[in-house]
Amino acid sequence: MTISETREKVLSGETKLRDIIEHYIQQIEDQNPRVNAYVDMDFDAARTRADEIQKKIDNGTSGKLAGVVMGIKDVISERGKKLTCASKMLSSFESVYDATVIQRLKAEDAILIGRLNMDEFAMGSANEYSNFGPVKNPHDPTKVPGGSSGGSAAAVASGMAMVTLGSDTGGSIRQPASYCGVVGLKPTYGRVSRYGLVAFASSFDCIGPLAHSVEDAARVLEIIAGFDERDNTSSEKEKEDYVSAVLTPKKDIRIGVPEEFFGEGLDEEIKAGINKILKDLEAKGAELVPVKLPHTKYGIATYYILATAEASSNLARYDGIRYGHRADKDEMLDELKKEEKALKEQFEIAEGDTKAAVQEKLAKLDSPLIRLYKKSRTESFGDEVKRRIMLGTYVLSAGYYDAYYGKAQRVRRLIQNDYKEAFKYVDVIVSPTAPTTAFDLGSKQDDPLQMYLNDIYTISANLAGICGISVPAGTHSNGLPYGIQFVADSFQETKVLNAGRLVELQLS
Repeated sequence: MTISETREKVLSGETKLRDIIEHYIQQIEDQNPRVNAYVDMDFDAARTRADEIQKKIDNGTSGKLAGVVMGIKDVISERGKKLTCASKMLSSFESVYDATVIQRLKAEDAILIGRLNMDEFAMGSANEYSNFGPVKNPHDPTKVPGGSSGGSAAAVASGMAMVTLGSDTGGSIRQPASYCGVVGLKPTYGRVSRYGLVAFASSFDCIGPLAHSVEDAARVLEIIAGFDERDNTSSEKEKEDYVSAVLTPKKDIRIGVPEEFFGEGLDEEIKAGINKILKDLEAKGAELVPVKLPHTKYGIATYYILATAEASSNLARYDGIRYGHRADKDEMLDELKKEEKALKEQFEIAEGDTKAAVQEKLAKLDSPLIRLYKKSRTESFGDEVKRRIMLGTYVLSAGYYDAYYGKAQRVRRLIQNDYKEAFKYVDVIVSPTAPTTAFDLGSKQDDPLQMYLNDIYTISANLAGICGISVPAGTHSNGLPYGIQFVADSFQETKVLNAGRLVELQLS
């Protein structure tokens, strides 16, 4: 059921919240061992919360999301709950406050039933880089669900939540939505507060919903969007009426079709399916307009320079001293002493070595503090996080900053300008969400570049700071779903919701 249908049954007394909660608890107990979407659940708290909200329903004071059961990606703060980012580094960390989006959901009586698996620190496109193990695609457990919000998409697709929250840095809501056959909405940068979202790349990160329908995504966006004084990147621009855009969609929209997104590398069956949808929309009043986005071919390279640079900076705080995993101090000191002893023995038997030479060599050994930093971070960060920290540190280093980071920032502006020019003539721009359906688990772990290319159609929206949505577009002959993506100019979420709804109506 949609949020509105559920709410109608709850308010009429036809359904009790306890029944809804028990349904989702049963689904989680049945499905999660197979899918691995949830990493932490608190069923007793959910039942208690349901009873409290039921009283508000009975006396007519319940919020707009009463009856809605949600899962939250484990990168968003919930007071009193583990906030691990699927990393060993934060395996014992507990949040002491609610993120703004959590406050707003609770204020409207949503029930938050558990924490969702993800790629470590939201870095990945497959949800295989997790301290909790990989999430599996509900449609085929041998396939990835997409990432980094794979747990959020899989929970909705497998019926373990009505709606979930994910985060999108380069496509991490929309790409898993496509792989799992659900709706994924990335708002404009600054439309939804990032207060309480653990940062990966601060100028890219967005929080958004994953849901069964465009209408449900719109209803959740209506609650979580809006200015927040605690987030200095939060926009003061007024929210639009997102739900009305879905309930009464306009058919005579102008859809930009960029040739850059329908060329080499796109699965032919996905291409044919999306072209059929576009022709059907055109027959019902939409106008298809060719547009050019010439700089999007540089999107992957630009993104992985800028995002990793920001990740390198943001993750520097995890050192094992202030908080996070700390290496065993005694083991670390024992290793240091062994190294010192080995060096001394080496110099003592080396003919002609002076005492000064020995001291100079020993002086190059890391101090115990530096050794503790290194050992703590080495033990607790996974391979993909280390890869991105190293790349980001490199592009920010002296001698390379202008050649890589500075140039990437200039290309980012060119990509933004491409979109601004195109949006002078169209309402939305269409593309596939991903070039293929979900790939095999483990098939791209040894080739990270191939994994990065799965975000080729989603990354440019994050670079430009605009909004986008992925809507299920069909089922491939291999039995897996695929999505169609619409993007619109900044703060034009009603336009992507409108376009997404037209696709739903077309395929229903």
